[in-house]
Amino acid sequence: MSNFKNIKKVGVLHGMERSFPNALVEEINKRKTRAVAELVSLDDITQGMASDYAVIFDRISHDIPYYRATMKMLALSGTAVLNNPFWWSADEKFFNNGIAMKVGVPVPKTALLPSKQRPDNTSEKSFSNLKYPLSWEKIFDYVGFPAFMKPHDGGGWKDVYKVHNREDFFEKYEKTHQLVMLLQENIDYEAYFRCYSIGGDMVRIMQYEPANPADQRYVLDGGPIEKKMLDTIHKYVVKLNNALGYDFNTVEFAIRDGIPYAIDFCNPAPDCDLNSVGQENFDWVINAATELALRKVKSHRKDGMNLTWGSFLSEGVKGRILK
Repeated sequence: MSNFKNIKKVGVLHGMERSFPNALVEEINKRKTRAVAELVSLDDITQGMASDYAVIFDRISHDIPYYRATMKMLALSGTAVLNNPFWWSADEKFFNNGIAMKVGVPVPKTALLPSKQRPDNTSEKSFSNLKYPLSWEKIFDYVGFPAFMKPHDGGGWKDVYKVHNREDFFEKYEKTHQLVMLLQENIDYEAYFRCYSIGGDMVRIMQYEPANPADQRYVLDGGPIEKKMLDTIHKYVVKLNNALGYDFNTVEFAIRDGIPYAIDFCNPAPDCDLNSVGQENFDWVINAATELALRKVKSHRKDGMNLTWGSFLSEGVKGRILK
């Protein structure tokens, strides 16, 4: 770090969380490389502005539109924003399920449902291309009961319902208001895993129990897992994240009859809090995130857009079909 001109700045944009942002900044600075890290400080954002940051870990812009618009402008100025704010603004769970099928990763049977209530400033005529009523029995026969109903672009288990039969479905569907929902097959699992994916190749597979309270979901001793299963999960995590172009994500798998089904893999700001993930997982994610930051610093170009684009988009530009 003797040559100040060669130092590149890494920022962490965050909300209420503290343990991950602070520890990541500390670890990057401790490495004594060409990178210096800090918590992001924003002011006087203007169009076409230059960026002081080579890399930014974006942990909060999905909840704050001002931050999302800022991240896009900084990306245009050359910042490697993790994850890509343009793709993050475009993707959603139903489409991502389709990508999973394209790359050969099993997913539960899933149907897309229109919002129960019409969006603001629309009328019945706005939906003249939608058949009504829907072919509900075909949808129910395809997905089966019990099933889960959840927002097509949501997260954090908000507005998620387990529905047990036709009557239960319609009762809970009434509560979804203007949300576009998914109806998804229930997977009675023998084991469940949550996996960090960082940088496209760094993977940590963690046994997980989503039914437990938040601070007890990461199972410390869930028994031995066959190497073949771990290898399959690892392969699926890499496939999904390379196709989607996520730098930083988690993927959840429910194992049924020896098959890992990808349940949730649209988590570009995954939980990294020490109090919920535990010390070992926390240490791993801090180290992997630091390695990713240093990679991005090393490959950073001042004259280019330094974002990660998934193979779905890059192959599509070349006119190829994703495989």
